[in-house]
Amino acid sequence: MIAIPAVDLRGGRCVQLVGGRPEDERVSLPDPVGVAARWREAGFSSLHVVDLDAALGSGDNTEIVRTIVSEAEVELQVGGGIRSDARAEELLDAGADRIVVGTKALDDPEWFAALAARWPGRVMIALDTRDGTVLRKGWTEATALQVESYLQTLDALPLAGVLSTDVGREGRLAGIDRDGCARVIEASSWPVCISGGITDLDDLILLEDAGAASVVLGMALYTEALDPREVALRWGGGPTPPGANKHTSATRTSS
Repeated sequence: MIAIPAVDLRGGRCVQLVGGRPEDERVSLPDPVGVAARWREAGFSSLHVVDLDAALGSGDNTEIVRTIVSEAEVELQVGGGIRSDARAEELLDAGADRIVVGTKALDDPEWFAALAARWPGRVMIALDTRDGTVLRKGWTEATALQVESYLQTLDALPLAGVLSTDVGREGRLAGIDRDGCARVIEASSWPVCISGGITDLDDLILLEDAGAASVVLGMALYTEALDPREVALRWGGGPTPPGANKHTSATRTSS
């Protein structure tokens, strides 16, 4: 398992939201490119970059994303507002190792399947949930989908993985839904990246034991509830993340 710091972009800044609510912005830093460099220097081999404005349909931070991608010396997964072939291709051609697609994948499964087939092993699906229900449109709308059953519809796609975010716990530093995370990991045929609520080393150890391929860390790193260098030493991944199979599809091996 590898740990991946989040670099969430909003209004040109690096931010952390609580519970996925734009009105509850707990962390706001003026230099996202510098933040990305700081996580690299701490020893992390991957970064998770999200354009929150694009995800919420309120603008974009494209130039910052391009700068981070162009200057990165680590693996990058990039998400937020990817709703067209052109946007996906732009990010991948710029150097993103993986792109993360959310709402468009739910709204247009045929388009998403074609995108995954075009870029095998480089497309992830973001499943943002609250109480097991999948959300859409920047976490603002609930669907009728239950995450575990929906995961079964993805088995035939050549995905890079599944990003599962518990929006209700995100940014609260209250710990993960351990049973819920374990069920998602077990239900997925693809590597699972867990996000939302990860607070301490016990959470990380439990997720590693449960078979998570990776975790995205936000508030816990930015507030130093978790020591960044301690986490990077154990789960940072080194020069190349363990198990990384760059630009090819991956299959999770059940323990």
